[in-house]
Amino acid sequence: MEMEVDPLETMEHAEKVSETKHGAEKHRHIRLSSIVAITIALLATFMGVCKVKSDNIARAMQVAQADRIDNWNWYQARNIRKEVLDASAAQVKTQALSAPPEAREGYEKQVAAFEKAAKSQEAKMDGISEEAKKAGERYEMLNFHHDQFDIAETGLTIAISILAITALTGIVWLYYLALIPALFGILMGLAGLFYWPFTVNALVKFLGA
Repeated sequence: MEMEVDPLETMEHAEKVSETKHGAEKHRHIRLSSIVAITIALLATFMGVCKVKSDNIARAMQVAQADRIDNWNWYQARNIRKEVLDASAAQVKTQALSAPPEAREGYEKQVAAFEKAAKSQEAKMDGISEEAKKAGERYEMLNFHHDQFDIAETGLTIAISILAITALTGIVWLYYLALIPALFGILMGLAGLFYWPFTVNALVKFLGA
């Protein structure tokens, strides 16, 4: 004896299956959105920490650059003074050649005084030159780590953009795609925070002026 199929029961069963499937899909989307939201919050927090450190480095770079310029200006000023003193010593030496013997002692004292002052300027120039070089090296070091933060910000921004699309579309593989620039951005951010000697020269040149 064949059993008759009740169309109403079939429809109710199909509706229940559809509701169950829809509910599972909705639950999965909510769960994915929650994970995406937490990930974005963590990345944004880390980016904020990196931004504070990057701004501090930028200010330190300005100080180092100012120190370098000031020191080189002082170097040039003392170099001009030395050249003037050397020229004055040479001029007095020339005058001494035609001076009477009893006056030469006075000329020699003047020459000695000019030469002593010139050597003093030269010694100060050496110290200023060292300070200028140190300021330049400090600027380059800070700029290196500032570039690390720029790369980190780029990677984290790309990751957050992909995560935003993931939250809207519910496409799971986009989340894993976003982790690639996110992890790279975190690595570069940590390198900047802890002064690790690590960067990507090609990317720095591409993002640079």
